[in-house]
Amino acid sequence: MGNKNYWKISFLVLAAVNLVFVLGIGLLIFLSSDQKEIPKDTTDTGTYSEFTINTHKEDLNDLINYYIEKEGLNGPINYNVFLTDEVELYGEVSVFSQVLQLKMTFEPKALDNGDLVLEQKDVYLGDVKLPVSYILKFIRDAYKLPPWVIIQPNDQQVYVALREMRLNNGIQVRVQEFDLAEDRISMKMLVPTE
Repeated sequence: MGNKNYWKISFLVLAAVNLVFVLGIGLLIFLSSDQKEIPKDTTDTGTYSEFTINTHKEDLNDLINYYIEKEGLNGPINYNVFLTDEVELYGEVSVFSQVLQLKMTFEPKALDNGDLVLEQKDVYLGDVKLPVSYILKFIRDAYKLPPWVIIQPNDQQVYVALREMRLNNGIQVRVQEFDLAEDRISMKMLVPTE
């Protein structure tokens, strides 16, 4: 009789740990529900020389992951971004000494203003089934992202405000075309001349 109770108690403890995990993630998500605003279009009055850059997925993959590593953007969650026919984000989340695999896929859309929107397609977080908006809120709060990357959980998208990103010497970047299926990526680089 004692052996049956041992398994019963073990099962109940495991079920309780899983429940605490799901509730903990839910609380983290709900407690931090503030959403950053997309920057308004502003007219830049500076003088710039424009250069068009055409590149491929492979080169941009290397640049994105170099930037993530160089800027120390991997916080409590390690992640990588890969460009295939869509934008794929892979990461690992440690919860209660258990590592959950995270995979998100996005469809990129270049905007007329030079920014980029990543519309969320699929999301997998281990075997836990949570609504997309919850996982995006969790990622927004757990990942160290640059201020010009705005996660919008309610819209199930990530807004990449390239107009707000500044490279060395005030250089700015605008997306013109971002067609991953055809491997056509075109950007405009604005170099200040004053």
